[in-house]
Amino acid sequence: MEPQQWPANAQPVPGPFPPTVDPRVVPPHPHPPHQGEQPGPHQQPPPVDPYQQLPWVSDGTPTAEEFARRRLAKPAEPTATMGARAILQKGTMGLVRLAPGKREQEYKQDVEMVRRNFGGLRQVTVVNPKGGAGKTVAVLLLAMTFGQKRGGYVLAWDNNETQGTLGMRAQQDFHARTVRDMMRDLHLFRGSHGRVGDLSQYVRAQGEGMFDVLASDESATAGEMLTASAFAEIREIVSRFYKLIFVDTGNNVRAQNWQAAMDATDQLVITMSARNDSAETAARMLDHLEQSGRQRLVRQAVSVVTMPPTRKDIDLPAIQRHFAARTRAVLLAPYEKLIDSGEPLRYGQLSTSTRDSWLKIASAVAEGL
Repeated sequence: MEPQQWPANAQPVPGPFPPTVDPRVVPPHPHPPHQGEQPGPHQQPPPVDPYQQLPWVSDGTPTAEEFARRRLAKPAEPTATMGARAILQKGTMGLVRLAPGKREQEYKQDVEMVRRNFGGLRQVTVVNPKGGAGKTVAVLLLAMTFGQKRGGYVLAWDNNETQGTLGMRAQQDFHARTVRDMMRDLHLFRGSHGRVGDLSQYVRAQGEGMFDVLASDESATAGEMLTASAFAEIREIVSRFYKLIFVDTGNNVRAQNWQAAMDATDQLVITMSARNDSAETAARMLDHLEQSGRQRLVRQAVSVVTMPPTRKDIDLPAIQRHFAARTRAVLLAPYEKLIDSGEPLRYGQLSTSTRDSWLKIASAVAEGL
């Protein structure tokens, strides 16, 4: 191929950037020849370092970094994807483009809060010493919500000192192993041993929920109580494979594993039904935590009040006032017939109001992480 010939009258093309270096012009040697030394007529000029500091680099010429920034994804113009605004936009074939409404904006903000980077392993502990206060349901629904909106690496762990119900309310897997089986085989994970495939023999995958469950012993005649050291060793193992752990607790605040869970907690969630007895038990538990030096954990806690089928004969304002004065946030969870049935929970079968409410609760939890 013939080399390109440059016209004798070629001129640099004007533009917003400095003129391109004319290849016909030999750039000056970075080290001029000694005095009296003249290059021969056929001597080739020395090679020029392409990365040397050229005089025009700092005069506004774009750099390679600026050139690469064109690949950064530009945020799309927000348009409605929910509600009447989305229906109108679809009906006009996109000719009418409407911004998201207030409800959709809040929904997207909650999703973004749930998806934020927490910077490491985080543990959320759900507590209320009273049975039937909604702890297990809250653990499942929070794990489902984070799993759905955030992705995997989420574990729901039943840390009940005796018989727990988390495994009963979760979806069943190919095995029925519990934390007792894992305790028996802890030697398989000590040191650098153990892979995520090995752990799948002890946790139960939740399919569409996008999280796993570590169930407690479901036998009413379980053996010895879980100790604080057992909790710590199990937590160290599961922390290798999960970024977010939701811990369901038992009803004995004096149990070693209950206390160990409190010591490892990053975000406390207090659940109660909208009944005075359930709320009073939770309030007395907060007294215990504050007296044991955990005031900050209490002040940063999120309180969740589960509504009954009817609001008759409940003093909801008094419950909200009390826990709003003691914790960071108080949120309501609507009544859900599927939850009340006691059957295993599936995310896709929950009502829209329940999913939206637990997304709001999950957002408040994520804010504390």
